[in-house]
Amino acid sequence: MSLLIAGQRPVLQRRSSISNTLQTGLDGLAVIGIAYWLIDYHIGRLTYDYTILLLLMMGVLAVVYDHYGIYRGTTNFTRKAFTILKAWTITFAVLVMLAFLAKQSEGYSRLLIGQLYVSGFAAQIFLHFLIRVFQFKLFERVHQPENVIIVGHGTLANYLYQKISSNLWLNQKVLGCVLLRDDDTAAETAADGAEGPPVLGKVWNLTELIEQHDVRTVYLVTPLDASKVLEELYFSLLDRHVAVHWIPDIFSLRLINHSVWEVSGLPVLTLSETPLTGTRLLMKTVEDFILASLILVMIAPLLALIAIAVKLDSPGQVFFRQERMGWNGRTFRIWKFRSMVVHQPENGIIRQAQQNDPRVTRVGAFLRKTSLDELPQLFNVLTGDMSLVGPRPHAVQHDEEYSRRISEYFARHNVKPGITGLAQVRGFRGETRNIQQMVQRVESDIEYINNWSIGLDLAILLRTTTAFTGKYAY
Repeated sequence: MSLLIAGQRPVLQRRSSISNTLQTGLDGLAVIGIAYWLIDYHIGRLTYDYTILLLLMMGVLAVVYDHYGIYRGTTNFTRKAFTILKAWTITFAVLVMLAFLAKQSEGYSRLLIGQLYVSGFAAQIFLHFLIRVFQFKLFERVHQPENVIIVGHGTLANYLYQKISSNLWLNQKVLGCVLLRDDDTAAETAADGAEGPPVLGKVWNLTELIEQHDVRTVYLVTPLDASKVLEELYFSLLDRHVAVHWIPDIFSLRLINHSVWEVSGLPVLTLSETPLTGTRLLMKTVEDFILASLILVMIAPLLALIAIAVKLDSPGQVFFRQERMGWNGRTFRIWKFRSMVVHQPENGIIRQAQQNDPRVTRVGAFLRKTSLDELPQLFNVLTGDMSLVGPRPHAVQHDEEYSRRISEYFARHNVKPGITGLAQVRGFRGETRNIQQMVQRVESDIEYINNWSIGLDLAILLRTTTAFTGKYAY
């Protein structure tokens, strides 16, 4: 394989099209035109402050719209409209925040900004709809749908078939699929109850099928162990003058915050990664520090009262310290109010608290019922060992036990452990009597990691106030 040289086209190249370029230009002109008209109508002229506003708006728009892929992809119009609304709203939220931070918010007309928000969004939706109608009419007149064959079968092939068939803008018609191996059967194409593409034959019939049906595009949906077959198949397709797209079937794996990116022009599929990198880690850290500090100041008297009650109720230390595994597998000592009598593990085995557990003290029963015993973990948050929201840390011994029985268990450690979490507000807390209960916790923890945002953290914190009591709190 030849080496990359200076000036050579990178392996990973973002697709572009005239319609996307035209759409970008029209949206920009529409937004600037509407803003200029509103400024002229309300203010009478384009002032220095509003010039800065326009420049900032276009800069933020470029970053936010690129992040949400507004001018990439071929999703349906309803989803595209919703994505534009989200990106447009975030853009204005950033502008408002910048204005407040710069103490310039009073210099701008709220009516003008509101009208720009509504009319700018409406104009973009209209233009996107107009371009789509134009494209569709053009395709109808000029292009017949491209015939497509999918190489592979199963859930991902079925999903691809459904998406292509339901998306008129792709202008493609899936004729069917060919099976990759001798032992593949047609019955497997109906996996998970989804309607799959008709089976046209085996992979060695592909060349004949391409010529017979004038196929212009081939999608390779291959399992991870089919690299050798893929290489041979690719070179045979080069002689058939067809477009070849590869969709590696990686979704049988438990993916953790997966993404596609590049390293020096080389395509990289990230299968597992923490969501807390760069500015996202900074945002999470700032969120934890500010909220934990405020909460500690507000509940300081309550902490003092609980400490006195624990000390008077039974002999021993006020706080319970124990080794827990945290972010990236590093251990730390967790803080909790002691809720049990002082005891040693039985035969070196740490036993989870159970209902009516005789080890739990009178004050401890109340603390565990209300989850007040967890409050000292705010100090763990301030020291950086924990977060307010994240997967709950378990005893190291329990981590070792469950990791042997749940293959994706340690994926929980891709973020900092939390005082509360998505699993807890869904009721998956307390004693785990069977492995399925722990599986439910792990699935919720991975869902949290895959969808992390500041908004999700705040929603979980709000739900925590009612979720951390009940029959499973003991």
